[in-house]
Formats: sequence, C-alpha cells, structure tokens
Amino acid sequence: MSGKNGAKRGLGLLITPWQRPFSALAILIIVGTIGYRLTEGWDWGDCIWMVLITVSTIGYGEVETLSPQGRLVTVLIVVGGLVVVQLAIQRVLGLKESGYFHRLQKLHLHRMLELMHNHVILCGYGRIGQEIAAQLLRYNVPFVVIETDSNRRDVAESKGFKVLQADATLDETLLEAGLKRCKSLIAALPGDASNLYIVLSARDLCPDCRLVARASSDEATAKLRLAGASAVVNHHVAGGRVMATSALRPLALDFMELLVGSDHEIEEFQLNHKPQHLCKIYGRSLAELELGRRSGAMVLAILDQGRLIANPGSHIRLGPGQLLIVLGSQPQLSRFQDLLGEAVDSVTTTVPS
Repeated sequence: MSGKNGAKRGLGLLITPWQRPFSALAILIIVGTIGYRLTEGWDWGDCIWMVLITVSTIGYGEVETLSPQGRLVTVLIVVGGLVVVQLAIQRVLGLKESGYFHRLQKLHLHRMLELMHNHVILCGYGRIGQEIAAQLLRYNVPFVVIETDSNRRDVAESKGFKVLQADATLDETLLEAGLKRCKSLIAALPGDASNLYIVLSARDLCPDCRLVARASSDEATAKLRLAGASAVVNHHVAGGRVMATSALRPLALDFMELLVGSDHEIEEFQLNHKPQHLCKIYGRSLAELELGRRSGAMVLAILDQGRLIANPGSHIRLGPGQLLIVLGSQPQLSRFQDLLGEAVDSVTTTVPS
C-alpha cells in the first residue's frame, strides 16, 4: 500500500502544477471548435483542425474562406493562445524557482532505487570512494552513491552514477538506498565516527547485510568490528602492506593486478550452517566431489571455524559453515555453485585491490 501511495503522490507531483495551463488550453480548443461550428458550420474534424493550426501558429491556411464571424473567432483563439503560452512560461519559471524539477529528478532516482536489487551502497564519494566506485564500475556491479557534498555529487552524476544526496547516517537514507535489498554496504566516509554510526544503523536495520567500513586507526577498527562490521579496512595499514608486498613479493602483487584485468574472479561461497542443506556434499572430500574437474574453478582456500586452510588438499572434507574461496571465470564459478546446490548459503565476489 505504501508503494501505491508513493506512486500516487509522485503522479500528483508531476501533474498538479500543470493543471491550470492544460485546463486553459483544453478550454480554448473546445470553445474555439464550438465557435467555428456555430459560425462556419464545418464538421467537427475541420473545426478542431482549424483551432489546432491556429493555436500552434503553423499557418497551413484556412480550411475554407472564413466569414467575418469566423475571423473574429480566429482572433479570439490567437489571443487565447498567447494567454495560454504566457501562463505556461510563468508556470515553468515558478516551478524552476520552487525546485520542482529537482524534485522530479529525485523522484526519478527514487523509482530507479526501488528497482535495484543485489547492489552495493557506497557511502561517501571522496578519494577512496571514487576509487571504490571505479572498481565497482569495472566489474559491472550496480551501485548507488550516498553523498552530502553537492560538488562531489555533481562529479559522480557526471560519470553516470546514481547518487542520493543525503546523510548516510540516517536510517531513512539507508532504507531509501535499498539497504534491505542490497548485496553489501561500504562505509567510506572520512570520519571514523560517521562510519561507526552507519555500521550501527545498518546492522540494526538489516542484520544479514555485509558491511565493509573504512578506518583510520586501530582503535576505530576494533570499534567498527564490535559494532558489527563484516570487514574493516584501515587505509594506512592497507597501503603499507601493498607497498611492502611490492618491495618483497612483486610477483604476487603483479598477479593480483593481472587478475583485475582478466575475466577471472575470486568468489567466496558460504556453506549453510544447517547439515540438512548439505546432503549432497556433507562429509565428502574434494577428491570425491571433483568440483575442480567438473567446474574448471580452483579452490584456493577454506575457512573452517576460524582456521584458514590454504591450497586445500583433495582429502579435505566439506562441512557446515565452511567458507570456500574459489578462483575462476564467471561461467566456471556458476558451474561450481550449481554443483554445490542448496548447500550454498551466500556468494560474495572478492574484488582484488
């Protein structure tokens, strides 16, 4: 019901301001048509046609030679047309000053957001937010940006991004951005307190949503994790690790950069915690399931009860709650998911940095 009421309000917002100009135009056409009918005796089609070409100033010429009364009707129609045009111009100027067209743009954005599912919500379009948006765009991941700064909003909109200019710390903003339908939320605001507030609000509104937050200190990292963040990235630490990796293990970093530019991805397959959903795979080893051979994807690691099993051997058995980290192309990963079937609780694409 709320969606229907919102649609009605949106339709009202679109139509109501134009009722007077359109009503005046309709009255002018009706009165002019009747005037020609009474003075010239033409059929209704010719009368309407004469009114339309007169009002629009197309000037195709008279349907037939007009009588003096008919010419008077024509003069009145021309004057009435000028009045209607003046009303329309005044209405456009008034609506522009009142923010009508901005509200229409916001209404259009709201409609698009209602249709978005499995998308990413990016809170903040600063330097880090811009890089995140570029990576999401590169992977064709649908996303919406929440930004309060009008200049940053304009930059994002100029690149064709969907931008909601609002305060990301407010519950209503997160809900409008589609929090309950999104794939994940990224809190990339420059302030740790703002990111903490976003994580607290989002976790309360949508307990199952994956929340990724930016932090600038170890203390903020700990608090964000305590607040419910699924992952916390300290950009100082992350930058240092990348630089150290580049100095000590350049081939590993080159591999990740090559992976970004290829058609391969790394996906995380979270297995269901309920054993009854793992009937086909529960207790069976990777060798028995032949997931790699049958799908073409490679299991890089398995996270089992907090213990990371890197490059798992064929003897490793699958069980409830495990997280499989798998490398492959999109078709290979799709086949891998099909082989696991209902055992998969969720799938997350990991974008290499």
